[in-house]
Amino acid sequence: MSTTANTTQQLVHNKVSLALHTLRVGSGTPLLLLHGLGEHSPSTVPEVATRWPGPIYALDFTGHGQSSVPAGGGYSCEILLADVDVALRHLGGACLLGRGIGAYIALLAAGARPELVHGAVLTDGPGLAGGATHISAVTEIATVGDRSGQTPDPWALIELSRDARPANYASTFARLSVTGPNDIDPIAVCCVVRPPWIEAINEEPGVMTGLSAQEALESYAAR
Repeated sequence: MSTTANTTQQLVHNKVSLALHTLRVGSGTPLLLLHGLGEHSPSTVPEVATRWPGPIYALDFTGHGQSSVPAGGGYSCEILLADVDVALRHLGGACLLGRGIGAYIALLAAGARPELVHGAVLTDGPGLAGGATHISAVTEIATVGDRSGQTPDPWALIELSRDARPANYASTFARLSVTGPNDIDPIAVCCVVRPPWIEAINEEPGVMTGLSAQEALESYAAR
């Protein structure tokens, strides 16, 4: 049995304090929500997740929502992946529902921590496409003025919107995701927008397509 809640605890990721919000308490496999670029965690369970039978949490990425802002910037998707790793180890594992950049991070987490991710549902949202499809040595300097600890951190919006998304890199994480102990197809692509990295992982074993986000969550909840 699950009941609604609205509490927040702080997790430590190096010098950053991460806000992990409890939206619903209960028993069973947790669902962890990962927001889009420039967004923050919802204060209530979103409609797409209302039928999840277990507890539901939401994580504010570094520089977003109620999480703290690093002094020097230096954002990358791998930093956000480490945020999720901290939350997964705290929860003991979870199913991931990622939106926008949160969808890309959910893919990376499914490959990096297959023993802790009980399915990753990828949905549309800000930051889904990312920047270039390959690593570039060309650097463009931007100025954001006084950051003042505000969220979303302007540096996060600039740096993460340019973060490269090589298709072969994404495919590697998709292939790693099937090495976990769970008897499931670990990734469900529920996006309308199909950037190159999404098209690449669609060709990998263990990636489900053609389902709505609700259907994908129901599939993972039943396992």
